[in-house]
Amino acid sequence: MREAIRSSQRIVIKAGTSILTGRDGWIQEDHFSNLCRQIVDLVDAKKQVVLVSSGAIAFGMQMTGIKKRPRNMPRLQACAAIGQGGLMHAYERYFSGRGLHAAQLLLTRDGLEIRKRFLGARHTLDELFKMKVIPIVNENDTVATEEIAFGDNDILSVHVAHLIHADLLIMLSDVDGFYLQDGSRIRQVSSESEIDSELVRHLKDTRKERTVGGMKAKLEAARVAMRLGVPLVMVNGHDEKGIRKIFEGEDVGTLFVEQREKKNARRKWIAFSAARKGALILDAGACEALRVKKKSLLPKGIVQLEGEFEKGQVVELRSPSGEVFGRGVVRYSSQELKRILGRKTSEIEEILGYKYQDEVIQRNDLVFWE
Repeated sequence: MREAIRSSQRIVIKAGTSILTGRDGWIQEDHFSNLCRQIVDLVDAKKQVVLVSSGAIAFGMQMTGIKKRPRNMPRLQACAAIGQGGLMHAYERYFSGRGLHAAQLLLTRDGLEIRKRFLGARHTLDELFKMKVIPIVNENDTVATEEIAFGDNDILSVHVAHLIHADLLIMLSDVDGFYLQDGSRIRQVSSESEIDSELVRHLKDTRKERTVGGMKAKLEAARVAMRLGVPLVMVNGHDEKGIRKIFEGEDVGTLFVEQREKKNARRKWIAFSAARKGALILDAGACEALRVKKKSLLPKGIVQLEGEFEKGQVVELRSPSGEVFGRGVVRYSSQELKRILGRKTSEIEEILGYKYQDEVIQRNDLVFWE
């Protein structure tokens, strides 16, 4: 597997604030240059690279002399607004000196939940690759609120890897991979069950004044990346050759192996990026028809619904016991479904006065959790 990732062409690199800063919490030029130099090496090797970079808030704090990370959202957003320009200026200054350019993309979760916007962001990144420009992605901290925030750049980097069909996600850490409490390094994780049974209980999660995530956040991001079919390597971001060593096949960091079963792009979006607008509670027969017999969902199998949603939006699927086992794109609104749930398909047109189709959710628009 280590040998296989050397051929990766589309790569997402996630660099947290701690990778760019020193012990005093300020941005360090040598740390910054080390990251950029390794990215240039990848581009010179004909790789397409997206950098998901934190650091805007830290830049803003440094520029204004704030030593302790603000706790209130307006002050955090103000620091991000001040620091984002400085962060991008630093990247552009470095890359332009090597004949390259940087482009800024600021994202919020709601910008990816709508399929049209999701595809628009993908097309923009594709064009930047054609122009040989390095996209620098960050959360739009100046407008992000709890409802639309990713939470940290670890999970944002997985969204970006999904967005561009990445071959590899490199997550830079303060240490060379995941270590157990006895000091041994986990070299490879091949399944989610290994995360749950082995890694989680060894967490020693601490947070610094200028950072948000931690090892727990990285494990959750790795879990989602594995589900989406994206291999992830967690490696020491302070190692001057850490990224290069990955592509030289060296035994560095911790490799999280992607699941072998590949969902198509639309199903990945339904499962991961799309907003969940409501829920359908199904009877036991419908659950079996969907999961075992691989059928579409018909109105007769719906017992109850929750929330308000429109045709074409994504809803959650629940069993009679309340277990969430999947998602799907509905072909009828919540108001329409209230009138036809539990009824036969032959009755739809008589009840509504029209019929889009027999299925409430078509088979191709269904995804199930393992």
